Amino acid sequence: MIELRAHFEQRTEKALGLLRRLVELESPSTDKAHVDRCVHFVAGLAREWGAQVTVVPQKRYGDHMLARWPGKEEGKGFLLLCHLDTVWPCGTLVQRPWRVAEERAYGPGCLDDKASAVIVLIALKGLRELGLLPARPVTVLFNSDEEIGSRSSRALIEAEAGQAGVVFCMEPALPNGALKIARKGTAGYTITARGRAAHSGADHEKGINAIEELAHQILRLQRMTDYATGTTVNVGRVRGGTRTNIVPDEATAWVDIRVQTLEEARRIAEAIAGLQPVLPGARLIITGGLNRPPMECSPLTLEPLQRAQQIADELGIKLTGTSTGGASDGNFTAALGVPTLDGLGAIGDGAHSPDEYVLVPSLAERAALMAALLSKWW
Repeated sequence: MIELRAHFEQRTEKALGLLRRLVELESPSTDKAHVDRCVHFVAGLAREWGAQVTVVPQKRYGDHMLARWPGKEEGKGFLLLCHLDTVWPCGTLVQRPWRVAEERAYGPGCLDDKASAVIVLIALKGLRELGLLPARPVTVLFNSDEEIGSRSSRALIEAEAGQAGVVFCMEPALPNGALKIARKGTAGYTITARGRAAHSGADHEKGINAIEELAHQILRLQRMTDYATGTTVNVGRVRGGTRTNIVPDEATAWVDIRVQTLEEARRIAEAIAGLQPVLPGARLIITGGLNRPPMECSPLTLEPLQRAQQIADELGIKLTGTSTGGASDGNFTAALGVPTLDGLGAIGDGAHSPDEYVLVPSLAERAALMAALLSKWW
């Protein structure tokens, strides 16, 4: 197993070069053409390195891609989840170009989640070169809309998870290298207040101010946050009114909600559905709901962690697991009852921030870990 780690350490520069290539293929979730370009580049590499590749075309979002390494044994195999979209708009590279300094690689999307694609690809390439490809099939799903909720890929994720014995979600590790055994669920709501327009001077009393009504609802929503239970409710965006001399007849708030359990998700959903107008004559329109169910700490996450720790020990790697407030596609698979191990991507910090970076040595370490997991899991 130590030899396996050395194999990937000797290929760190090649891994770093591939990471640079992927980072420089900017791929914001909302830009289909650019995401498609990145997806098809990765598809070409996967084919070259022995995979059977299927591109799943999409009309609105970027295409998704399945890369399969068939096994020789019957039985459920591995599903690896990795996304190629980022939160960064095209042109970000002009302000923040790729650079490497003091064992840190910087660039938009480098940690979340381009490094994960590198780790998966070089791990499977290495196993093929060493004649160690696992006996059970390996499927890697590269999706293109994870950063915006996996709206078009969720059904594909769930279908593939139903055929898998275990899911490895390639989201970044925590900065200390820990894996993720619990994640909060996410919900999104749109709250629209409707009032009555009127002249703000001549007929002010005839108006019903939708912004005022929405302000009451925002305060109610914010008070639903409960740190003791891990529930956060965040009104992150508001819009209302047209001119200052018109009593606004409409205002809208967009709300992000994070919960640790399905029970709490149901409670919050009922509370939001029960919101009532404060101003006489005002109306509320409420849409939205749970997007990703919570990935609760359970045997579905703890048992895969324990198995991974046993294998990692043979590599000289100490693995730990903890919970996090962010959600991932692993939330979907765990909710289906499929054993799920999350946070197997690179080690670094600053995801979704201008300071995002990858620790360069973690590329080889995590590739070796992934190769060992695939070759020794069963």
